Amino acid sequence: MTHRSALFAAVLGLGRAGSNIGDHWIQNDYCARVKGATDAKPVYLTTDDPDAEPTVHGTTDGIKACAWHCLTYTATQALAVGAGARVLGIRLHPGAAAAALALSFVTHYAADRRVPGGLLETLAEKTGKGNFWRLADHGINGAYCLDSAWHHGWETAAALVATIGSTTR
Repeated sequence: MTHRSALFAAVLGLGRAGSNIGDHWIQNDYCARVKGATDAKPVYLTTDDPDAEPTVHGTTDGIKACAWHCLTYTATQALAVGAGARVLGIRLHPGAAAAALALSFVTHYAADRRVPGGLLETLAEKTGKGNFWRLADHGINGAYCLDSAWHHGWETAAALVATIGSTTR
């Protein structure tokens, strides 16, 4: 029998890889740019055609773009963890795995919706990290760093949930 901490470490590593791939390679440009759009602060997208008018994207498009991104992100995590667990001989309890993926989806959406005054910006302000949140200089983007830390923390919690009832073959 494999120690539970080894199962957790394997699932965390697999989930982390799936997360990074889903967030940076699978997410399309449209979702990356529109997922924070609101009617009060719309996103204007232009094309390579200099004569074309920019398209305007508000709250509905922002919600859909963020949901689609979180769906593809979570699916990428599921594929990475599922395939890796199979190779490593880890059996995840289906309910625990589903709960972990739901946790990942919800917490990713909460952070990535990025509306003005949204969850992460508010947390940054309330914890004294507002200046860091706004930092975009010296090769550092504070909002991106805090976003990553949020995701890493919840991915760790999701890996803990996913390994409840797990066994080896």
